[in-house]
Amino acid sequence: MNTLIPSKLKKGDHIRVIAPARSLGLLSEETKQIANNRLKAMGFELSFGAHVAEMDDFASSSIESRLEDLHAAFADKTIQGILTVIGGFNSNQLLQYIDWELIRNNPKVFCGYSDITALNNSIFAKTGLVTYSGPHYSTFGQKLYFEYTQAHFEQTVMSAETVMIQASKHWFDDAWYINQEQRNAIENPGFVVVNEGQVEGTVLGVNLCTFNLLQGTDFMPSLKNAVLFLEDDYESRPHHFDRDLQSLIHLPDFAGVKGLVIGRFQIASEMTKQLLFEIIRSKKQ
Repeated sequence: MNTLIPSKLKKGDHIRVIAPARSLGLLSEETKQIANNRLKAMGFELSFGAHVAEMDDFASSSIESRLEDLHAAFADKTIQGILTVIGGFNSNQLLQYIDWELIRNNPKVFCGYSDITALNNSIFAKTGLVTYSGPHYSTFGQKLYFEYTQAHFEQTVMSAETVMIQASKHWFDDAWYINQEQRNAIENPGFVVVNEGQVEGTVLGVNLCTFNLLQGTDFMPSLKNAVLFLEDDYESRPHHFDRDLQSLIHLPDFAGVKGLVIGRFQIASEMTKQLLFEIIRSKKQ
Protein backbone atom coordinates (compact mmCIF):
# COMPACT_ATOMS: atom_id res chain seq x y z
CA MET A 1 0.00 0.00 0.00
CA ASN A 2 1.31 3.45 -0.92
CA THR A 3 1.96 5.94 1.84
CA LEU A 4 -0.18 9.08 1.59
CA ILE A 5 1.24 12.26 3.11
CA PRO A 6 -1.38 14.99 3.48
CA SER A 7 -0.64 18.57 2.51
CA LYS A 8 0.73 20.65 5.36
CA LEU A 9 -1.62 23.11 7.00
CA LYS A 10 -1.17 26.81 6.33
CA LYS A 11 -2.74 30.01 7.52
CA GLY A 12 -6.22 30.41 6.11
CA ASP A 13 -6.92 26.67 6.12
CA HIS A 14 -10.16 25.24 7.46
CA ILE A 15 -9.99 22.88 10.46
CA ARG A 16 -12.98 20.75 11.45
CA VAL A 17 -13.36 19.63 15.07
CA ILE A 18 -14.99 16.22 15.62
CA ALA A 19 -15.58 13.98 18.64
CA PRO A 20 -14.86 10.32 17.77
CA ALA A 21 -14.50 9.51 21.48
CA ARG A 22 -15.77 11.77 24.25
CA SER A 23 -18.00 14.78 23.75
CA LEU A 24 -17.34 18.49 23.39
CA GLY A 25 -19.91 18.80 26.16
CA LEU A 26 -17.21 17.88 28.68
CA LEU A 27 -15.28 21.08 28.01
CA SER A 28 -15.87 24.30 29.92
CA GLU A 29 -16.80 27.49 28.10
CA GLU A 30 -13.44 28.93 29.16
CA THR A 31 -11.50 26.04 27.62
CA LYS A 32 -13.46 26.25 24.37
CA GLN A 33 -13.01 30.01 24.12
CA ILE A 34 -9.25 29.79 24.68
CA ALA A 35 -8.96 27.02 22.08
CA ASN A 36 -11.04 28.95 19.55
CA ASN A 37 -9.07 32.15 20.03
CA ARG A 38 -5.70 30.39 19.85
CA LEU A 39 -6.49 28.45 16.68
CA LYS A 40 -7.90 31.57 15.02
CA ALA A 41 -4.78 33.54 16.07
CA MET A 42 -2.74 30.83 14.34
CA GLY A 43 -4.63 31.72 11.17
CA PHE A 44 -7.14 28.88 10.94
CA GLU A 45 -10.81 28.90 10.11
CA LEU A 46 -12.64 26.67 12.57
CA SER A 47 -15.87 24.65 12.34
CA PHE A 48 -17.47 21.85 14.35
CA GLY A 49 -19.10 18.56 13.45
CA ALA A 50 -22.88 18.48 13.71
CA HIS A 51 -22.83 16.03 16.63
CA VAL A 52 -19.78 17.07 18.67
CA ALA A 53 -21.81 18.27 21.65
CA GLU A 54 -24.06 15.22 21.95
CA MET A 55 -23.44 13.30 25.15
CA ASP A 56 -24.76 9.97 26.38
CA ASP A 57 -24.21 8.00 29.61
CA PHE A 58 -20.62 7.32 28.52
CA ALA A 59 -19.83 11.01 27.90
CA SER A 60 -19.80 10.16 24.18
CA SER A 61 -22.44 9.84 21.45
CA SER A 62 -23.83 7.16 19.18
CA ILE A 63 -21.70 5.35 16.63
CA GLU A 64 -23.91 6.84 13.92
CA SER A 65 -23.33 10.42 15.10
CA ARG A 66 -19.58 10.04 15.44
CA LEU A 67 -19.29 8.26 12.12
CA GLU A 68 -21.33 10.91 10.33
CA ASP A 69 -19.04 13.68 11.60
CA LEU A 70 -15.90 11.73 10.70
CA HIS A 71 -17.08 11.03 7.17
CA ALA A 72 -18.35 14.58 6.67
CA ALA A 73 -14.97 16.03 7.71
CA PHE A 74 -13.06 13.91 5.18
CA ALA A 75 -15.63 14.40 2.42
CA ASP A 76 -15.75 18.20 2.64
CA LYS A 77 -13.30 19.60 0.08
CA THR A 78 -13.10 22.93 1.93
CA ILE A 79 -11.57 21.25 5.01
CA GLN A 80 -7.80 20.78 5.17
CA GLY A 81 -7.38 19.51 8.74
CA ILE A 82 -9.27 17.57 11.41
CA LEU A 83 -8.79 17.89 15.17
CA THR A 84 -10.41 15.56 17.66
CA VAL A 85 -12.05 17.07 20.73
CA ILE A 86 -10.50 14.83 23.39
CA GLY A 87 -9.65 11.19 24.06
CA GLY A 88 -11.76 8.58 25.79
CA PHE A 89 -12.36 4.87 25.52
CA ASN A 90 -14.47 3.97 22.50
CA SER A 91 -12.96 5.16 19.22
CA ASN A 92 -12.51 1.52 18.22
CA GLN A 93 -16.30 1.16 18.02
CA LEU A 94 -16.18 3.02 14.71
CA LEU A 95 -13.61 0.93 12.87
CA GLN A 96 -15.80 -1.66 11.16
CA TYR A 97 -18.11 1.06 9.79
CA ILE A 98 -15.59 3.56 8.40
CA ASP A 99 -15.53 4.26 4.67
CA TRP A 100 -11.81 3.74 4.08
CA GLU A 101 -12.04 4.61 0.39
CA LEU A 102 -13.47 8.00 1.33
CA ILE A 103 -10.46 8.67 3.55
CA ARG A 104 -7.97 7.34 1.01
CA ASN A 105 -9.43 9.59 -1.68
CA ASN A 106 -9.47 12.67 0.55
CA PRO A 107 -6.15 12.73 2.43
CA LYS A 108 -5.87 15.53 4.96
CA VAL A 109 -4.27 16.27 8.33
CA PHE A 110 -5.84 14.25 11.16
CA CYS A 111 -4.59 14.90 14.70
CA GLY A 112 -5.30 13.49 18.16
CA TYR A 113 -3.83 11.18 20.78
CA SER A 114 -4.77 8.82 23.62
CA ASP A 115 -7.86 6.81 22.59
CA ILE A 116 -7.79 8.52 19.19
CA THR A 117 -4.68 6.49 18.31
CA ALA A 118 -7.07 3.63 17.54
CA LEU A 119 -8.13 5.76 14.58
CA ASN A 120 -4.65 7.09 13.76
CA ASN A 121 -3.23 3.61 13.38
CA SER A 122 -6.28 2.07 11.71
CA ILE A 123 -6.33 4.84 9.13
CA PHE A 124 -2.66 4.18 8.39
CA ALA A 125 -3.20 0.42 8.20
CA LYS A 126 -6.25 0.63 5.91
CA THR A 127 -5.37 3.60 3.70
CA GLY A 128 -1.67 4.42 4.07
CA LEU A 129 -2.55 7.97 5.20
CA VAL A 130 -0.01 9.49 7.58
CA THR A 131 -1.76 11.03 10.58
CA TYR A 132 -0.49 12.93 13.62
CA SER A 133 -0.36 11.76 17.22
CA GLY A 134 -0.65 15.24 18.67
CA PRO A 135 -2.79 17.77 20.54
CA HIS A 136 -6.55 17.57 20.66
CA TYR A 137 -8.78 20.60 20.19
CA SER A 138 -9.14 20.58 23.99
CA THR A 139 -5.34 20.77 24.36
CA PHE A 140 -5.39 24.13 22.59
CA GLY A 141 -7.61 25.30 25.46
CA GLN A 142 -4.70 25.45 27.91
CA LYS A 143 -4.21 29.08 28.87
CA LEU A 144 -0.65 28.83 30.23
CA TYR A 145 2.52 26.95 29.28
CA PHE A 146 1.29 26.08 25.80
CA GLU A 147 4.27 27.47 23.87
CA TYR A 148 6.17 24.16 23.62
CA THR A 149 3.17 22.23 22.30
CA GLN A 150 2.21 24.94 19.83
CA ALA A 151 5.76 25.27 18.50
CA HIS A 152 6.05 21.55 17.83
CA PHE A 153 2.55 21.41 16.30
CA GLU A 154 3.49 24.20 13.89
CA GLN A 155 6.86 22.63 13.06
CA THR A 156 5.34 19.21 12.40
CA VAL A 157 1.96 19.94 10.85
CA MET A 158 2.62 23.29 9.16
CA SER A 159 6.22 22.94 7.95
CA ALA A 160 8.01 20.56 5.60
CA GLU A 161 11.34 21.13 7.36
CA THR A 162 13.03 18.36 9.36
CA VAL A 163 11.99 18.55 13.01
CA MET A 164 14.47 18.17 15.84
CA ILE A 165 12.65 17.32 19.06
CA GLN A 166 14.06 19.06 22.12
CA ALA A 167 13.09 18.14 25.66
CA SER A 168 10.73 20.64 27.26
CA LYS A 169 11.98 22.66 30.23
CA HIS A 170 8.99 21.60 32.31
CA TRP A 171 6.28 18.97 32.31
CA PHE A 172 2.84 18.94 33.95
CA ASP A 173 0.60 16.45 35.69
CA ASP A 174 -2.07 18.79 37.01
CA ALA A 175 -5.76 19.05 36.18
CA TRP A 176 -5.20 22.28 34.23
CA TYR A 177 -8.81 22.42 33.03
CA ILE A 178 -10.08 22.91 36.61
CA ASN A 179 -7.95 25.95 37.42
CA GLN A 180 -6.27 27.58 34.44
CA GLU A 181 -4.46 30.15 36.59
CA GLN A 182 -2.82 27.79 39.08
CA ARG A 183 -0.45 25.38 37.35
CA ASN A 184 2.14 23.04 38.81
CA ALA A 185 5.25 23.10 36.62
CA ILE A 186 7.68 20.23 37.23
CA GLU A 187 11.27 20.63 36.09
CA ASN A 188 12.11 18.24 33.25
CA PRO A 189 15.54 16.62 33.64
CA GLY A 190 15.50 15.70 29.95
CA PHE A 191 15.39 12.44 28.02
CA VAL A 192 16.21 9.18 29.81
CA VAL A 193 18.07 6.62 27.70
CA VAL A 194 17.51 2.94 28.53
CA ASN A 195 19.38 1.49 25.55
CA GLU A 196 21.54 3.68 23.35
CA GLY A 197 21.45 3.43 19.58
CA GLN A 198 20.40 5.02 16.28
CA VAL A 199 17.57 3.74 14.11
CA GLU A 200 15.39 4.74 11.19
CA GLY A 201 11.84 3.58 10.64
CA THR A 202 8.15 4.30 10.34
CA VAL A 203 6.97 6.24 13.37
CA LEU A 204 3.81 4.87 15.00
CA GLY A 205 2.40 6.98 17.82
CA VAL A 206 0.25 4.83 20.08
CA ASN A 207 -1.53 4.71 23.38
CA LEU A 208 -0.33 1.28 24.47
CA CYS A 209 -3.53 -0.24 25.88
CA THR A 210 -5.53 1.25 22.99
CA PHE A 211 -3.07 -0.05 20.41
CA ASN A 212 -3.38 -3.55 21.86
CA LEU A 213 -7.12 -3.46 21.10
CA LEU A 214 -6.17 -3.68 17.41
CA GLN A 215 -4.29 -6.96 17.78
CA GLY A 216 -5.63 -9.71 15.52
CA THR A 217 -7.70 -7.30 13.43
CA ASP A 218 -7.36 -5.81 9.95
CA PHE A 219 -6.86 -2.45 11.64
CA MET A 220 -3.44 -3.25 13.10
CA PRO A 221 -0.61 -1.61 11.15
CA SER A 222 2.53 -3.55 10.32
CA LEU A 223 5.30 -3.30 12.90
CA LYS A 224 8.02 -3.98 10.34
CA ASN A 225 10.68 -1.27 10.57
CA ALA A 226 8.56 0.63 13.10
CA VAL A 227 9.69 3.07 15.75
CA LEU A 228 6.97 2.98 18.39
CA PHE A 229 6.15 6.06 20.43
CA LEU A 230 4.19 4.73 23.42
CA GLU A 231 2.03 6.69 25.84
CA ASP A 232 -0.39 5.68 28.58
CA ASP A 233 -2.28 7.39 31.40
CA TYR A 234 -2.45 7.43 35.20
CA GLU A 235 -4.44 4.18 35.28
CA SER A 236 -1.47 2.24 33.88
CA ARG A 237 0.53 1.04 36.89
CA PRO A 238 3.94 -0.61 36.35
CA HIS A 239 2.43 -4.12 36.28
CA HIS A 240 -0.19 -3.00 33.73
CA PHE A 241 2.43 -1.42 31.50
CA ASP A 242 4.62 -4.52 31.84
CA ARG A 243 1.99 -6.97 30.67
CA ASP A 244 0.58 -4.65 27.99
CA LEU A 245 4.05 -4.24 26.52
CA GLN A 246 4.64 -7.98 26.74
CA SER A 247 1.40 -8.61 24.85
CA LEU A 248 2.67 -6.38 22.06
CA ILE A 249 6.04 -8.13 22.03
CA HIS A 250 4.29 -11.49 21.50
CA LEU A 251 3.09 -10.36 18.07
CA PRO A 252 5.00 -12.14 15.27
CA ASP A 253 6.07 -8.93 13.53
CA PHE A 254 7.27 -7.18 16.69
CA ALA A 255 10.72 -8.50 15.74
CA GLY A 256 10.64 -5.81 13.06
CA VAL A 257 10.38 -2.99 15.61
CA LYS A 258 13.50 -0.81 15.46
CA GLY A 259 13.02 1.25 18.59
CA LEU A 260 10.76 2.32 21.46
CA VAL A 261 10.19 5.86 22.72
CA ILE A 262 8.09 5.99 25.87
CA GLY A 263 6.20 9.04 27.09
CA ARG A 264 6.65 10.27 30.65
CA PHE A 265 4.43 8.44 33.12
CA GLN A 266 1.94 10.32 35.26
CA ILE A 267 2.73 10.50 38.96
CA ALA A 268 -0.34 8.41 39.90
CA SER A 269 0.99 5.50 37.82
CA GLU A 270 3.75 5.01 40.43
CA MET A 271 6.23 4.17 37.71
CA THR A 272 9.85 4.87 38.62
CA LYS A 273 12.99 5.02 36.51
CA GLN A 274 14.26 1.85 38.21
CA LEU A 275 11.04 -0.07 37.55
CA LEU A 276 10.92 1.05 33.93
CA PHE A 277 14.52 -0.07 33.38
CA GLU A 278 13.73 -3.45 34.93
CA ILE A 279 10.65 -3.89 32.73
CA ILE A 280 12.47 -3.01 29.50
CA ARG A 281 15.51 -5.10 30.27
CA SER A 282 13.38 -8.12 31.15
CA LYS A 283 12.04 -8.30 27.60
CA LYS A 284 13.83 -10.74 25.31
CA GLN A 285 13.57 -11.19 21.56
